[in-house]
Amino acid sequence: MNWLETVSLWTIPLLLLIILLHAVVKKVPAYDCFVEGGKDGFQLAVTLIPYLVGMMTAISVFRASGAMDLLLETLKPLLVFLGIPAEIVPLAILRPISGSGALGMASNLIAEYGPDSFIGRLASTMQGSTDTTLYVLTVYFGAAGIRYMGGALKVGLLADLVGIIASIFIVTLVFG
Repeated sequence: MNWLETVSLWTIPLLLLIILLHAVVKKVPAYDCFVEGGKDGFQLAVTLIPYLVGMMTAISVFRASGAMDLLLETLKPLLVFLGIPAEIVPLAILRPISGSGALGMASNLIAEYGPDSFIGRLASTMQGSTDTTLYVLTVYFGAAGIRYMGGALKVGLLADLVGIIASIFIVTLVFG
């Protein structure tokens, strides 16, 4: 076993040991704190369920209604002009909304076109260059009880747009 595998194998156990030793030194009841944290985590999960259900329902309605297909057909002339494969647009739209949905879509693109294809490389790069902005805002702002998320939403979606454009540019530059 090489040193990197050894470090990887021992990182979490050592981190837990350090936390427990710190708790002993500070005379903190570690197990009681752990149980209390578990209760808080469970309560948080229950609180988030309505937000998650609402978001997943909206995504399903958008895709099942044919709105995604209509959007693609409308954008197709512009995409052809810009040299952007239309197959990647659903991933670009879905990525800020749902990580698991985007991962499934990226996996389908890679399975269909191959991991070494332009579309496969673009899907992989886009998956790694963007975030699930709406999901993150829904979960964390919902958990914290924050109702106004306008500024964070704008910045998050702008970062996603920059990630999408950078992905297209760099993959085209390197592999195009």
